[in-house]
Amino acid sequence: MPATTPSPRNRCRPGWSSNGWSAAPRQWLYGAAAAVLVAFLAGGTVGWVAHGAKAVPSTFQSFTEDALDAHRLYVVEVRHPVEVPGNERDHLQAWLTKRCGWTVFAPNLEASGLKLVGGRLLPGPSGPASFLMYEGPSGERFTIYTAKTESGATQMRYAKADKDGSLFWAERGVGYVVTGGNDRDRLTKVAQAVYDQTEKNGG
Repeated sequence: MPATTPSPRNRCRPGWSSNGWSAAPRQWLYGAAAAVLVAFLAGGTVGWVAHGAKAVPSTFQSFTEDALDAHRLYVVEVRHPVEVPGNERDHLQAWLTKRCGWTVFAPNLEASGLKLVGGRLLPGPSGPASFLMYEGPSGERFTIYTAKTESGATQMRYAKADKDGSLFWAERGVGYVVTGGNDRDRLTKVAQAVYDQTEKNGG
């Protein structure tokens, strides 16, 4: 990564743009978008489009595809969407942390209108992966997929497949993918809340 790249902790912060800090927090996505790569997944064929940069490394593609596959598989489940229910948050976090080998934190997304459904352990690209699910009052579901990665810290990258969108980033050797519907603004706000809370809690 070029020496002029902003520090990892500033890359995804609200208001960051390729020209510096913006005064308006709502510019978080749009400022970041000027420096990130946009990925489009369509019809089962991966079509990564890089704007003014080289193609996205395959590790990012692999993470997002795995997260989207898991999201689609489990969000439709009514009785068994998770292994550990959300009312056992402490146990869920401790169990996934022990199995995965990094601090797995289940953020509180009630301010975004989402309640923790629970989570489960999944196979990841190079070991275990954690999978957390949240649900809104209308039944909309968002998921958070995390797994180990050898990639350094990255800015957020957006991917879309059919009716689902994902935002990927990496920090401290862990890759994160937040997946939800195709409302990109809504997804961005949820991903920002996840990023802020995991940074604060060392997740």
